[in-house]
Amino acid sequence: MAFLPALASGHVAVVTGGASGIGLAAARVFAARGMSVVLVDRNEAVLAAAAAELTGSAGAVLERAVDVADRAAVEALRDEVIARFGAVHVLMNNAGIQPGGTIFGPLEDWQRVLAVNLWGVVNGSQVFAPAMLEGGQPGLIINTGSKQGSTTPPGKPAYYISKAGVKVFTEALQHDLRGR
Repeated sequence: MAFLPALASGHVAVVTGGASGIGLAAARVFAARGMSVVLVDRNEAVLAAAAAELTGSAGAVLERAVDVADRAAVEALRDEVIARFGAVHVLMNNAGIQPGGTIFGPLEDWQRVLAVNLWGVVNGSQVFAPAMLEGGQPGLIINTGSKQGSTTPPGKPAYYISKAGVKVFTEALQHDLRGR
């Protein structure tokens, strides 16, 4: 992660979907730099194991079971993180789900995939970015996408649409933040 040269001990990273996979791998990198890490996930057992793994290598580890599709829960998380650490330097919107499905699959499946994969990114960015800007310190927002948001092979259209939306949202976010 060569794009993180200025991030080090004393900085704070919030990682959604941080209990496994790409999120946990990133959290390990942040912890190895001495950063405090806030792990966010819905699976409490896996979340506790991930936090236990990072404890001792990071500045501090805070674990929270939060549904990123729930805007009020993300706002409460932001308030708690700011109260505890004072600032957020990295926000990694990584939470995602990938159930199978079809164009004509159950509405509930579509709604859940879009709520977590797309609205989770929108919620995280819209909730945390203003506080990050107000802090006046350099920071990063990382939104995890997928090539399948561009290639759209058959099989999981709700997932592909959500990841295409993440790409477009991230590009719009970049344009907006560059103008500040």
